[in-house]
Amino acid sequence: MLFNEGFTFRNFLVDAFTIFMFFILIWLLITVFADLFSRRDISGFAKVIWTIVLIVFPYLGVFAYILTQSNGMYERRVEQAQQVRDDLRKAVGFSVADELEKLNRLRAAGTVSDQEYGRLRARLVT
Repeated sequence: MLFNEGFTFRNFLVDAFTIFMFFILIWLLITVFADLFSRRDISGFAKVIWTIVLIVFPYLGVFAYILTQSNGMYERRVEQAQQVRDDLRKAVGFSVADELEKLNRLRAAGTVSDQEYGRLRARLVT
């Protein structure tokens, strides 16, 4: 215990904060390790060095990785999301042409306004 007063509200708050910080550390480490080991642009040696730094100095290592690699983390996350989206579309048989045809039918039936049609069509095309 940090304080030798027994079970007090202050000790409870300190313990709760410590547990919270531990879970934050675990979450950050999982995020950084997932990004680190999914990278293809760095060598295995660099991954080993980052891993050692993250194990020996967890908080400093996480903050250093985020500060130096944050732009790449975002780009890799966007690429992964796009790849998952494309794989899902292939798996369920999504076709932009089919969706545009459905959208045209909804517009002709009056279910979708012209403004909404334009917005949905732009979203499908991009």
